[in-house]
Amino acid sequence: MSGWLSQFAGVLLETCRDILPIAAIIVGFQLLVIRKPVAHPKKMLIGFIYVLLGIAFFLEGLDMALFPLGTLMANQLTTPEFLGIDPAQQNVAWQAYYWVYIFAASIGFATTLAEPSLLAVAMKAEQISGGAIRAWGLRFAVSIGVAFGIALGAYRIVTGTELYYFIIAGYIIVIVQTLFSPKLIIGLAYDSGGVTTSTVTVPLVTALGLGLASTVPGRNPLLDGFGLIAFASLCPIIAVLGYAQIAQWLNKHSLSSKP
Repeated sequence: MSGWLSQFAGVLLETCRDILPIAAIIVGFQLLVIRKPVAHPKKMLIGFIYVLLGIAFFLEGLDMALFPLGTLMANQLTTPEFLGIDPAQQNVAWQAYYWVYIFAASIGFATTLAEPSLLAVAMKAEQISGGAIRAWGLRFAVSIGVAFGIALGAYRIVTGTELYYFIIAGYIIVIVQTLFSPKLIIGLAYDSGGVTTSTVTVPLVTALGLGLASTVPGRNPLLDGFGLIAFASLCPIIAVLGYAQIAQWLNKHSLSSKP
């Protein structure tokens, strides 16, 4: 118990070191530039302490649970016994890792659907658009995009294909989609790619990528383990733009079919 407390104290001190400059900038602008007293300083101080404790507990939880969980699942799904191959075999067909792709897609979908930042953006989008953009539809479209992106990223790690091939092709698709998408959805679609890389999704996806690159023969964790987050940011943009284009087409089709 004492060992964990000392470790947590170290994490808390590192968190304070990272957060204090942000607080200093905000308070400095408030007092020196805006030149107005801080409103409710007691509440702000209590909230600041909560933020420090929350981030420290979150970072400790990552090391204790999420990172080991992602690595463990990657290790278990790539063992020769699970794949049903000879342990001495070096060149394994990418089709043999189909459970890895299914797990990657499932974890990408589930974590994105539960992502607090995405929930906040979706609720605001529905509120501001007056219901034209449904929060649940947006969350589902983004989750589908992340699921496909993480599965595609896992395929890239297994095959060893260069990352930039996928990124260049993906952004070409985004550019083409942007030209034909409703203007109402374009900014929201681009923001949807950013909100997926947040507190719930990133730790598990990163651990999965590093664990996968460590267990697949011929892969380097430093060279091949990273890059899944890029897919988690890119593919939701494609999914949301596609969702808007399909909705626009269905709306036009229903209007044209009316007498």
